Amino acid sequence: MFILWPSFFMAGVTVALVFAVVDPSDLSWFGAAPMALPRAAIYTLSFLIFWLLISAASAMSLYLAQQQKSPPQ
Repeated sequence: MFILWPSFFMAGVTVALVFAVVDPSDLSWFGAAPMALPRAAIYTLSFLIFWLLISAASAMSLYLAQQQKSPPQ
């Protein structure tokens, strides 16, 4: 929970900040036609992607911090 709860919160903040600037109906994959998904689906998928990325970064930070504390062998 040291990783998942803060990353959940920050994913929500990130989605709010991104979609305050970007309209979900304007998003497209690599210059193709705009996505044919409802806005709610785009918000949900974006939230899950942001949550995954922020969780991975937080997990790596926690892992590296624990490695730093271990005594040299």
